[in-house]
Amino acid sequence: MVYRAIGLMSGSSLDGLDIVFAEFQENAGKWNYNIIQADCYSYPDDWISKLRNATSLSALDYQLLHTDYGHYLGQQVNKFIEQNTIQYQAALIASHGHTTFHLPSKKMTAQLGDGAAIAAETKLPVVTDLRALDIAFGGQGAPIVPIGEKLLFGEYDYFLNLGGIANISFKVDKYIAFDICPANRVLNMLAHDINMEYDENGKIAASGNINEDLLKRLNELDFYKRSYPKSLANDFGTDTVYPIIKKAALKGEDVLRTYVEHIVMQIKNAINNSKLRTHGSQLLVTGGGAFNNFLIERLKDHLKELNIEATIPDEQLVKFKEALIMALIGVLRWRQEYNVLSSVTGAARSSIGGALWTGEEA
Repeated sequence: MVYRAIGLMSGSSLDGLDIVFAEFQENAGKWNYNIIQADCYSYPDDWISKLRNATSLSALDYQLLHTDYGHYLGQQVNKFIEQNTIQYQAALIASHGHTTFHLPSKKMTAQLGDGAAIAAETKLPVVTDLRALDIAFGGQGAPIVPIGEKLLFGEYDYFLNLGGIANISFKVDKYIAFDICPANRVLNMLAHDINMEYDENGKIAASGNINEDLLKRLNELDFYKRSYPKSLANDFGTDTVYPIIKKAALKGEDVLRTYVEHIVMQIKNAINNSKLRTHGSQLLVTGGGAFNNFLIERLKDHLKELNIEATIPDEQLVKFKEALIMALIGVLRWRQEYNVLSSVTGAARSSIGGALWTGEEA
């Protein structure tokens, strides 16, 4: 069977809305994909502000934003379809939404972006709320991309996503995945403190020095002592990690250098504790952090000790792997097949996650 679907992904780093139009082919349980079109639409300043401050809104204003953002997403999809001349080609949209609240201990997660509004704007079937059912079954609701890694990229041993939050997945006797630490979200906040949007290629971090006291305090945070399954909300980076760094009162280049080292050390620890044979293993690295040359250089240095080779794929896959997998998750929901793995999230069972909104006319 052949499926053509659009996937939407908005990461915690607020660098934009990723949109992928992909074709998936399934034959006897084996899946192949082809990214036909992909783009990232940067958020206007007003939307960055709205999304960044969403958690401080009243209940009514939050729900109004949820609706408005859904219409905004639908309008962006229509723009994407028009610009790429793919009218009447996509059969389905799967939208991750923008995560605001994530409290798996209370069986609750929330992503902005009303699916009904997207469906009304696009007149297409839309799948949203991809994490909610897993959370209801007692899971972490994250990470959810391992199902796509399992079906589309089986030749790799490890999968590392360097987005606003760094997360990893791998297979021992079953698929396991978890969030590692805040990554680009905190790095970008630190860059903003020295009046830069981000640290391009990690050049500023490369010019700094590691502060061993700050590095020790970061590495000793309780989250890193917990075993998987575990997941992070955005506020761990903004409300816990960032204040610790600011309190150290160091130069900009030194805090960036120290935080890069913290990220790679936690990645190495996550792999080292996986109990997977590492000799000759392959690690696929995607997400915006894969373009941070200094971060990747430090990561490769650390992974040499574990005999792991880190691979950076083509730019399109680096940028759009998560949006691609959102599209696949939507297709699996349409097929009524498991699209969230309990071995990853710790839920009572795997689930067929996602609310389906039918936007087309009968």
